Amino acid sequence: MKQRFLLLYLACLIGYYGTGQDVYELNSGWKCYQASELAATPEQLSQNSYAIDSWMPAVVPGTVLTTLLENKKIPDPFYGMNNNKIPDIYNVGKARYTYWFCKDFKEAIPSGDGQVWLNFRGINYSCEIYLNGKKVNKQTFKGMFLRQRYNITRLLNKSGNNRLAVIVYPPDAVGNPNGGQGGDGTIAKNVTHQYVAGWDWIQPVRDRNTGIWDKVTIEKTKAVIIVDPFVRTEVPGIRKPAGAQAPAFIHTSATLENASAATVSGILKYEINHQQVRQRVTLKPFEKKEMQLPVIEIKNPRLWWPNTYGPQNLYPAAFSFIKSNNEISDSRNVAVGIREVKNIWNNHTRSMEVRVNGQPVFIRGGNWIVSDELLRFSKERYDAEIRLHRDMGLNLIRVWGGALTERPEFYEACDRYGFLVMQDFWGSGDCNGRWMDPKKLEDQWTRRNYPDDHSLFIESAADMIRMIRNHPSLAIWCGGNEIVLAPDLFHALKDSLMPKLDGTRWFIDYSNSDSMSYNAIGNNGDGPYGIQTLPYFWNYRTWPFNSEIGSVGMGDFASLKRFIPENNLVIPSEKTGSETVNDSVWTYHKYIGYGKFIEAYGAPKNLEDFANKAQLVNYDQYRTLMEGFIGHQWDWYTGLIIWKTQNPWTALRGQMYDYYLDPNACLYGLHTANQPLHGMFSFGDSSIYIANNTWEKKDNLMLVVKAFSMEGKEHLITQVFCEAIPQNTKRILSVKAAIKAMGKNEGMFLTIQLLDMSKTIIDENTYWLPDQSGNYSGLNKMPAAPLNIQCKKAGAGKLEVQLQNPENAPLAFFNRLSVVDPKTGKRLLPSFYSDNYVTVLPGARKLIHIDYPKGPQAVAVSVAGWNVKEQLISIN
Repeated sequence: MKQRFLLLYLACLIGYYGTGQDVYELNSGWKCYQASELAATPEQLSQNSYAIDSWMPAVVPGTVLTTLLENKKIPDPFYGMNNNKIPDIYNVGKARYTYWFCKDFKEAIPSGDGQVWLNFRGINYSCEIYLNGKKVNKQTFKGMFLRQRYNITRLLNKSGNNRLAVIVYPPDAVGNPNGGQGGDGTIAKNVTHQYVAGWDWIQPVRDRNTGIWDKVTIEKTKAVIIVDPFVRTEVPGIRKPAGAQAPAFIHTSATLENASAATVSGILKYEINHQQVRQRVTLKPFEKKEMQLPVIEIKNPRLWWPNTYGPQNLYPAAFSFIKSNNEISDSRNVAVGIREVKNIWNNHTRSMEVRVNGQPVFIRGGNWIVSDELLRFSKERYDAEIRLHRDMGLNLIRVWGGALTERPEFYEACDRYGFLVMQDFWGSGDCNGRWMDPKKLEDQWTRRNYPDDHSLFIESAADMIRMIRNHPSLAIWCGGNEIVLAPDLFHALKDSLMPKLDGTRWFIDYSNSDSMSYNAIGNNGDGPYGIQTLPYFWNYRTWPFNSEIGSVGMGDFASLKRFIPENNLVIPSEKTGSETVNDSVWTYHKYIGYGKFIEAYGAPKNLEDFANKAQLVNYDQYRTLMEGFIGHQWDWYTGLIIWKTQNPWTALRGQMYDYYLDPNACLYGLHTANQPLHGMFSFGDSSIYIANNTWEKKDNLMLVVKAFSMEGKEHLITQVFCEAIPQNTKRILSVKAAIKAMGKNEGMFLTIQLLDMSKTIIDENTYWLPDQSGNYSGLNKMPAAPLNIQCKKAGAGKLEVQLQNPENAPLAFFNRLSVVDPKTGKRLLPSFYSDNYVTVLPGARKLIHIDYPKGPQAVAVSVAGWNVKEQLISIN
């Protein structure tokens, strides 16, 4: 067994590619054709003399469906029920989605010891590759999560005109999309993502994402290339973001590969912070050699910290191999975030605790699927989505196991915005046999050993570890979603690959494992996943490190109109205990119900009114969910991960923003709850708490608690100096009596403010509380608020909006700001708001900063609230 695994591991060492000294993408000019309709041989069609002008333009990186969509051969699967109009691969056969992809490019045969490499960062699922009439891969390549690197120097045409041809085959088992989680489960027989056969939040992807789905690059080096560079940072002791720092240490290694038939001598060099280390080496013809470099000490380092705790400092750094004639053979740039992540068992909570640079971090996370179910990834979209997560005040993103290993561009964005990442490997209890399931084709014993090719899984896992291990954001590895992988796969990961290839991060056997979180009081598992009463989040004790907990999350009317046909823009009529509603489109897009929570605001007049009231529920649900966990941090909990914060298509559940990157009120409920210093109201015991989500004690804070009537009449409940304990929550006083006295007839507003010694408000949190019957009857009687709005440009793509409410006015309640095109009235997306769904107290003002994308010369800002008529302010 040991010998067998050693052979597998050696196979895993095949090829890493990264950013070399001379690299470019083959990302345009591709053509494609359905393979079953071609009579030419691969050798023929991969030569320039074979005409492909009549072939269909192809999207690469992309999938067959993205190409068909781009060429208007299929309808938009995200709109209405169009996805049902696209033939499913299970019904029409794999040949329907098996295509040839061709690309003509110019690259001359290099002189001297120059080498040219062809790199694929992801093909789903198997392929044959030809270049200029010659086959490139000796054996059929297979595996969605395994990169490929080929030396094509000797295959290039003397003319410099080359043709690359790739035939891509769908997964071996495409699975029956029968409505189960992962359909009939057989999609998991492949080393691929499982959600493509359908889940309870997504419909099946008809081609199962067959295609050249990630980047294709041409890379030019000299004889020796740098493979698998690895940077490990060591930060001893307990640190804080501010002040002078004790030294940190950089450990580096890389594999060198000599691609030539001659012996090559030179120096492997690593540079960071104006310091460098060197190692002399001689490589025999075609030899590979792993090199360890001397440790570098960084004095007074600028450390990398998670979001809300400190800055995300990144050092530019580079590996290079310099031949004995002083010519650079290859170089690799690796941005370095100096930090150290550890985990310790918290005996009080009975769960794992994450520490960064020695400091405890209360995990406030979100579950992530993929950016786009059709794998249309871009650096810009990744940046926008991670920025929206930053605006939520979260500090961790978990990449769910039924999806994929996220791309380096995702990790680069997480590095910039300060996110710890928990990366699952590719398995889920639904497909991999944890539970009995009548929708699954095979029994649990069989499914327990998915995928069919364990060697391919291990090889792919090793390659993915190498691809992302240098990112400071990567903090936790997870074996799979809600199940331990098959024993040999689990032990290969835990006992062999992790120690050898990384060894710096916490490895969890599965996402809700007892090794992560053990609840001795009987509330087992993760969740809940649906809407809850607000006291629930304070009173009910879930798992102490809850990997999945969530609620509702539909967007507003503007969001719904983007993907729901006009005839289906109706109020969903829910059936108790069922996720089926009276409209097929709502059901198809996986609507999860709000129950009677919206009716507490009054029966909705139409869908727009329904969607606006849903935002009130959204805000309250996620603000209270987060505050309930923060209120019990280090006592009941060490962390939580929301299920889920985004959707890869136009779903109607579990999202803080829609597929089009338009935020809803869930996002800003979290934004409010996650402030570094925060005053909050417990719906559990009607008390006021102060949360300090920093590592510094805060003295001389003025806590102000006020009540407001629907007309805006203010009543001061308390004003008291207090202190905030680092990384903890402190109960201050009960306001139960005041609420009972003031709010029984119409409800009331409760505002909590924290002020510093200069009387500056550093946190403000306004709650709307129901009357004694549980309804928000007073909200429907509120007078209009005469909100004054002033807007001005604050730079390219930047606006400042000031909202001012006069003295003696009612509260200007729950105002949504949107940047729009004044000609069309449509929102400009993605736009980023320093706050939104804001309430302005009588006599107060709020300043909102907005970043918006390039678009028309003139823009406008729309502001509309519960008792504020929409205003549209044009800005030239």
